[in-house]
Amino acid sequence: MTAMPGTGLVPARSGMAAAALWVGVLAVSTGAIFARLADAPALVIATGRLAIASLLILPLMGMRHRSAIRTLGRRHLLLAVVSGAFLALHFATWISSLSYTSIANSVLLVNTVPIWTALGGLVLGIDRLDRRGWLAVGLAVIGTVIVSAPSADLTGDGLLGNVLALVGGAAMAAYLLCGRALRARLDLVPYVMLAYGVAAVILLSVTLAAGLPLLGHGTATYLALVGMALIPQLIGHSTYNWSLKALPATAVSISLMGEAVFASLWGWLLFHESLPPATLGGGVLVLAGIVLAQTSLDRTRRAQDGGA
Repeated sequence: MTAMPGTGLVPARSGMAAAALWVGVLAVSTGAIFARLADAPALVIATGRLAIASLLILPLMGMRHRSAIRTLGRRHLLLAVVSGAFLALHFATWISSLSYTSIANSVLLVNTVPIWTALGGLVLGIDRLDRRGWLAVGLAVIGTVIVSAPSADLTGDGLLGNVLALVGGAAMAAYLLCGRALRARLDLVPYVMLAYGVAAVILLSVTLAAGLPLLGHGTATYLALVGMALIPQLIGHSTYNWSLKALPATAVSISLMGEAVFASLWGWLLFHESLPPATLGGGVLVLAGIVLAQTSLDRTRRAQDGGA
């Protein structure tokens, strides 16, 4: 099955991938909640999340998947390592940000991902957006600001947390761009095994070097780590990675911004964080941006089908 020239879209899969992204968004939005419930240093939480996820994927690595990894060229293996490194950086900075700033602040800044992926696409000359795509990015960004800004403090003691969350957003964008390139060569299971595994090894090395304890935490913390590995990582992130086979990285990253809406609701329900009325209006804009991005892909897909 061939992709439409200049778009990278695979018609039969892009519609299914766009629908699956909604499941991924809801799953990933629980990540901040599990991070709050885990009473451990940020690096320990990030390490546990990726290590448990990698161990759960390992039994799925049959002969075919192992062979696919062995036959990768040096360039693609290096790209896989870089992808895992960016994923490690994303989790280390984003989870750390939650110790210094609110969920609203963190989600607002980490969800600048579409801006970084769109700019990366321009620089690299891949998956460039049309006007509707840029409009979708704009709507989603504005909506995220409206959702998070009323309870956000971008100065003072939370400044470090805000910077960490922003770095986490840029790292996630780089991870998605790497994944977009690698998913053209690798099936989902070997790709996530490489990306999650490399990220886990990097985070484990940093955690041990920092002298942080991996053992001795409470049962609730370990249950939260398992929850993070199962829901936001294996369901959420793996859905994103599966979608990268058929969708541009920016389209996937726009969908990620729905996390801001759901995470703010989780914060209100579970931690009694403020939820101003503006959240509803901002949430509508975010969802409108996601829908616009997906309908833009639908138009491209129909145009290809009509020209086939």
